Amino acid sequence: MTDTDRTSISRTVKVSAGQVEANTRRGGDIRVTLSPKTVGCTSGFGGTLTLVPGDHVTEHYHPYSEEFIHVITGELEMTLDGQPVRLTAGDSLLVPIGVRHRLVNTGTETACCAFHLSPLAPRPELGHVDTDQVRHPEAADPRVGGGT
Repeated sequence: MTDTDRTSISRTVKVSAGQVEANTRRGGDIRVTLSPKTVGCTSGFGGTLTLVPGDHVTEHYHPYSEEFIHVITGELEMTLDGQPVRLTAGDSLLVPIGVRHRLVNTGTETACCAFHLSPLAPRPELGHVDTDQVRHPEAADPRVGGGT
């Protein structure tokens, strides 16, 4: 890193997945680590997803955001508007704005992923539309902050 690079970084904010509450509403263990709520960012949010074998994240879409997912471990199948895409460790996938998607752990080991969504919706409640019954309706939606 050059001196110029160091001076352009005004602050560094580190968040461990263990510091944030797990969200299980749609299945899996989703932890939003970097968000307007946790670090004051303004362009999107991201974190980690863990799915045990056979577990899935219910189908949904994002009307304002693209979703980027990178598989760290495991074997998964992402269904995009009804079309299956096989994913394994090292694969990355873009889920375009407005595309319905559902993620299933099809392997025999726990799958771990990193994800990022951007841009942010105008208001948090507009950012996510469920198209399937959520796994745990009693669980709260993740609070990522942002918006007005």
